Amino acid sequence: MGLFDRLWRVIRANINSLVGAAEDPEKILEQAVMDMQEDLIQLRQAVAGAIAAQKRTERQCSQAESTAAEWYQRAQLALQKGEEHLAREALTRKKSYQETATAMKASLGQQNAVVAQLKENMRSLESKISEAKSKKDMYIARARSAKASERLQEMMGNLSTGSALSAFEKMEEKVMQLEARSEAIAELGTNDLEKKFLSLEAAGDVDAELAAMKTQMLPGKNTPKLPSGEPPTS
Repeated sequence: MGLFDRLWRVIRANINSLVGAAEDPEKILEQAVMDMQEDLIQLRQAVAGAIAAQKRTERQCSQAESTAAEWYQRAQLALQKGEEHLAREALTRKKSYQETATAMKASLGQQNAVVAQLKENMRSLESKISEAKSKKDMYIARARSAKASERLQEMMGNLSTGSALSAFEKMEEKVMQLEARSEAIAELGTNDLEKKFLSLEAAGDVDAELAAMKTQMLPGKNTPKLPSGEPPTS
């Protein structure tokens, strides 16, 4: 059962160590279960062979005992007929078959022990295979998850974080420049509009003063008055 023990240790090994190994853990687990099933087939064949040998020994033992009994009856018959010599020969044959039957019984006891041990090993292996099958999918799922995590970590490690941040900073600076330019254009547009209105307002004041001067200079009107604060000219 050395192969069985080795395979079972592989099944129960830590899945993380398997991921780090050169072999694919899925293949290892699948192969381990297949090897265990092959061992089970061989073990069942061995059990069947041992049981067949046991049955054969039982038949031989029973046949030897039956033959020994027949020779004993012949010895009795020969002795009844006064054939002491034949009775002696019959008893000799009876003894030989009896010894054979005794040897067969001893061998049968050993065979029974072997068959019982093989059956126990077979039941144990069947139980281990059943347990391995139930855990195989879980281990495979964990192996796949570990591989996926490892690939993700590798992808994250290969990403150029510095260049990505630099690109974001450049874009931020560009956006800020566009915003400043927009604000400047809006501010310049507002100033031009204010200048136009101020110009209109100033022109209105000049026109009003010009109209007043024209009115004062019409005939019959008094000498125009100078704006307050200006001294009269001589």
